[in-house]
Amino acid sequence: MSSNEILRCDALTIAYGSNVALENVTIHVRRGEFVGIVGPSGSGKTSLLRALTGAVRAARGSVERSRGVRIGYVPQVESVDWNFPITVGEVLAMTRTKRRWPSITDEERNEAAEVLASLGLGGLENRHIRELSGGQQQRVFVARAMFAKPDVLLLDEPTSGVDVRTRHEILHLLHDLHAKGSTILLTTHDLNGLASHLPRLICINREVVADGSPRETLIPEVLERTYGAPLHVLEHGGMPIVLDHDYELSESLRDAERELRQSRQANP
Repeated sequence: MSSNEILRCDALTIAYGSNVALENVTIHVRRGEFVGIVGPSGSGKTSLLRALTGAVRAARGSVERSRGVRIGYVPQVESVDWNFPITVGEVLAMTRTKRRWPSITDEERNEAAEVLASLGLGGLENRHIRELSGGQQQRVFVARAMFAKPDVLLLDEPTSGVDVRTRHEILHLLHDLHAKGSTILLTTHDLNGLASHLPRLICINREVVADGSPRETLIPEVLERTYGAPLHVLEHGGMPIVLDHDYELSESLRDAERELRQSRQANP
């Protein structure tokens, strides 16, 4: 690996039995990058993140991590059992000690409180996770990852299942973490509300279709190869807007205008 790289996979193939999830994927991530991975359901996005964490082994190819790198992983909120009897503080504490919140040290407790406060969750240490809003639930798992003091933050669909306002809160949070030096790699289906605001996008559908800026990747020919269907792309407010054929054009434009307005408010 070069000195400025923190993660890389070369000619990576991931398979579950006879089902190939990823094939011949090569991606290099440099320190301090903010990278989005987009593609349809079943395209291998989650498998890629899991391979980078070491949770999934390569059938072929290789995965490398910079020596001593610490990775924080934020799963899809849909994969979490929100009725499990655990508090916000315990979610964080178990990343350090594998024990419940009352068992950690006072120093660790204070550190956890600082992390929660930095993410707008101060004072919620004793709140049960099922009592939180969707945005709060997502931020708890970002806090959990940050409490482990990661060098890289991997997030799987961080804006899935939340409303427009919460999506922009999460986007603002991730931009803040990136500005403070975090390397961030995330998957998303949200082409207009999240992907279009990222410096680098990787389009995959079992293999890498394109890798570049939103202007280079959110274009009709790339999107058709990625999603297997033609998509319109318009430029609106200086940004590419992807229009799904399943929507009325006017409705898509109204949605895009609302996304753009709220994004500017969240990131003045």
